[in-house]
Amino acid sequence: MDRCVNAHEVVLAPLPLDEHDVLAGSPVAAAKTLGEFGGTELGLWTLTAGTVRDVEADEVFVVLEGDATLRFETGESIELTPGAVVRLHAGERTEWEVRSPLRKVYLAGG
Repeated sequence: MDRCVNAHEVVLAPLPLDEHDVLAGSPVAAAKTLGEFGGTELGLWTLTAGTVRDVEADEVFVVLEGDATLRFETGESIELTPGAVVRLHAGERTEWEVRSPLRKVYLAGG
């Protein structure tokens, strides 16, 4: 990554979604690693409208744009809108219900 990038303009590479993890719609995921920060991966990620499930990595992210609900197998849920800062723990099982394309910047541990 250069010293500065516009997080809204960076072109992201498509990521495959396992068909068994797609619960509704036809969502498309994409991401781009921007580099490392103290041994932690820094990147951008997006998901278009639909619902998918995932098993999380150790991560902190900030929502840049979009509207979604993130549900945890514990029953907890978080509304994701621009400005939300979220902490995920490795191994957590989640469900992402995206209503308008979600874009986030993340820091993820190895």
